[in-house]
Amino acid sequence: MEAGVRPTPDRVRETLFNWLQPVIQGARCLDLYCGSGALSFEALSRGADLVLMVDEDLRVIQQLQKNIELLGADHARIEWSDALQFLSGNPQPFDVVFLDPPFRDNVLTTCSQRLENHGWLAPDARIYIEVSAVHELSGLPDNWEITHHKTAGQVSYYLAMRNIRQDDNMRTGSPRLSM
Repeated sequence: MEAGVRPTPDRVRETLFNWLQPVIQGARCLDLYCGSGALSFEALSRGADLVLMVDEDLRVIQQLQKNIELLGADHARIEWSDALQFLSGNPQPFDVVFLDPPFRDNVLTTCSQRLENHGWLAPDARIYIEVSAVHELSGLPDNWEITHHKTAGQVSYYLAMRNIRQDDNMRTGSPRLSM
């Protein structure tokens, strides 16, 4: 494992996928700051249709490629890129996003805003967020509802659900239902 890679602990991963159980089958997943790829491979093992792993460390990318080949993970894709730069590219909507940036970086707010505002999220997407337990979670888009939260040791982790309100549908050009 490369220096700076902080895999999500097994008990946290088990809890997360219990939370995601109703939506992971057939989901399109985006794993930003994927590191070891533990969350991506777990999502695939639980029936995700596609997982796109993004990391900026070439050594991490090379190891992930070997692991994908070893496991025959045909539904896994890798993008060698800085997460913020990646989120400035051509969006495609994802059902589940794993957002676990390095604790030392202060990018959570920027990432979450780009995910929300640039077309990266399906209407009812779930977003997993992992932060240092000593920091308060803030700066998330207003329409992300925290549905689950736990702390384990030095890590606080959350599951948010994106809620599209009627006002948002009008701004995006989606049809508004009338009675």
